[in-house]
Amino acid sequence: MDGLVKLEPRKVFVIAEAGVNHNGSLKLAHQLVDAAAQAGADAVKFQTFTSDLLVNRTAERAAYQKKGVGAGSQADMLRPLELKNEEFRELARHCRDIGIEFMSTPFHKEAADLLAPLVRRFKIGSGDLTDIPFLEYVVAMGKPMILSTGMSDDREITDALKVVRRHKIPVILLHCTSLYPAPFDTANLRAMQSLHSNFGVPVGYSDHTLGLAIPAAAVALGAVVLEKHFTLDRGMKGPDHAASLEPDELRTMVAMIRQVETALGDGVKRVMPGEEETRLIARKSLVARRNLPAGTALTPDMVSVKRPGTGIPPGALAQVMGRTLRKDVKADETLRWDTLSV
Repeated sequence: MDGLVKLEPRKVFVIAEAGVNHNGSLKLAHQLVDAAAQAGADAVKFQTFTSDLLVNRTAERAAYQKKGVGAGSQADMLRPLELKNEEFRELARHCRDIGIEFMSTPFHKEAADLLAPLVRRFKIGSGDLTDIPFLEYVVAMGKPMILSTGMSDDREITDALKVVRRHKIPVILLHCTSLYPAPFDTANLRAMQSLHSNFGVPVGYSDHTLGLAIPAAAVALGAVVLEKHFTLDRGMKGPDHAASLEPDELRTMVAMIRQVETALGDGVKRVMPGEEETRLIARKSLVARRNLPAGTALTPDMVSVKRPGTGIPPGALAQVMGRTLRKDVKADETLRWDTLSV
């Protein structure tokens, strides 16, 4: 288990991804914290960056960003979405006060420096999986890491994990499809199992599909972390609102995840509590086909199989044949071992 992040047994760690859905408003950011906590999420996550340190002036917006906020440069889109350093500290205090974990993804070294004293673990986005110098910088801070793997292949993941393992940092890989929204046929959830098999670390899923079905399926396939974007209002203007859950949907998703993880059980096939009564009713027993007097030696034509399962089970039919009855038995009466001679 060396190098694995230790989470509560059988409990999926649910990250409510607020991202930049605060639209640059601290007030909205606080409301997102409250909504995530009320939904039952384990953590609420933001994104920490200074646009001038993140993108150059000519970087274009992605297609989904153009759809959400129009054409233009990434820098002009991101600048209004920045929060001040003290605002992140205030959000961290808010999270601590109401009992939800504060997280934020750093997008450059200065952001990591700000977040280091505020977070328990670092979440690194898919875009920085191949930024080896940045990964070196973050893992040197000694905190556990959750690493998204969108847009990557095994070779790139191997290179990133070499950095993490060199510092003996606990890590979880998140399978991810970096499309917003991601069509269902791009989710490729079985890749989570490949990641676990190939790299020997816990895996989770960062979901960009619409709706609630895929997160529940990811948990059923073994995700130990589930991340999903949410917003206060999907109709708000911004790059990520349209592909995000609203608070009631987030609450439903968390409830579904808890139901699925409970339903997964421990994998041991056995009679479950409460099934004993059902088994007696639904299973069958050997019964007398007609009235039979004491001393009768049983033959196949004298015995039938019917519910309930409170008597001799049908599988013991061969052992019953030829034995004699110790008392009179009425038609349809369930046969029991104490009814028969030894």
